[in-house]
Amino acid sequence: MTPLIPPALQDIEDAFSFLEAWDDKYEYLLDLADRMPPLAASEKTADYTVKGCMAQVWLVPEVQGGRLYIRADSDAQLVRGLIAVLRAAYDGQQIAAIPQIDIRGAFSRMGLETHLSPNRRNGFFAMVGKVKTLSSTGRDQP
Repeated sequence: MTPLIPPALQDIEDAFSFLEAWDDKYEYLLDLADRMPPLAASEKTADYTVKGCMAQVWLVPEVQGGRLYIRADSDAQLVRGLIAVLRAAYDGQQIAAIPQIDIRGAFSRMGLETHLSPNRRNGFFAMVGKVKTLSSTGRDQP
């Protein structure tokens, strides 16, 4: 299976490669967070909570026409930036392509593996796990 890097994820990787200092990369993640649309309060329910994250994280999936669409939010700004990375990887992708997306490689290439705390890393991959679990059903929703 050939690893897949969606264009939106590649754009984030490219931006990270131009930023030399970790502080600049961190600020870029916060900027990505600022651009994320918030979820409605009615969507911040236990049904959409991601377990395994220290921060509150809500992930609202929708499958339409064989593609996965993700809306998500967090009460932590840095985690919102990580959600932007997650969405760049998976939002709008064909369900069949989800397992081929090289999210671990991208995470490592961006330096997130070495610069984030173990709790943040675990939380990010808890979100990835939820996406993969949700996408494995492959059902269209009304």
